[in-house]
Amino acid sequence: MGYSVAIDGPAGAGKSTIAREIAGRMNFIYVDTGAMYRAMALYLLRLNIDPGNKEKVEEYCQKADISIAYDQGEQVVLLNGERVNELIRREEVGNMASATSAYGMVREKLVALQQKLAESEAVVMDGRDIGTCVLPHADVKIFLTASSAVRAKRRYDELAARGQECDLKEIEADIVERDRRDMEREISPLRQAEDAVLVDTSRMAVKEVVDTIMELIRQNRESQTGKQTGSA
Repeated sequence: MGYSVAIDGPAGAGKSTIAREIAGRMNFIYVDTGAMYRAMALYLLRLNIDPGNKEKVEEYCQKADISIAYDQGEQVVLLNGERVNELIRREEVGNMASATSAYGMVREKLVALQQKLAESEAVVMDGRDIGTCVLPHADVKIFLTASSAVRAKRRYDELAARGQECDLKEIEADIVERDRRDMEREISPLRQAEDAVLVDTSRMAVKEVVDTIMELIRQNRESQTGKQTGSA
């Protein structure tokens, strides 16, 4: 059995950055589930599929081959054999992913892969519904959040650093709308699991967040070791 850390939260909360750092420190596999949904979104965009057309989305999503590989410790997202790490970070891909990830067939296809990874490996997995749906029995669950203004500024800085033109107000509006869609969708809505620890990163540096979660993992593993010793 693997050991699993589930990190959920809204768009732009810093999940990927934190999860990747935690995985590196613990020598766990980092599974960026959002990247898998973005790869599916990129596939649908290339086919000019209307995100509002559920039947078309669910029909074509079955034809997409999406997988995760690792190259020198780096997660590589493959769409039909093509490495798409950079392409899936575009804003239109993120919006498409938010609009189509709620469809049952899309989620079913990708969740199965995510659960299979966690069965045998020690993983840190981030997304919108990891602690509630994908890994409901995760050893440690974190709900990472931040204000919409803070998340928008982080996204703005990230895009600007890549040389992409962007508007801060538009980015925040997109984030607020994405939050609404994620929380109101019928299938696996974004919500904090009852046993998840809330971590608000609005005024925290990355190191502070990582140290906080590392301490929670340490406490959990000590607790598990104690239980195993007591039952021996």
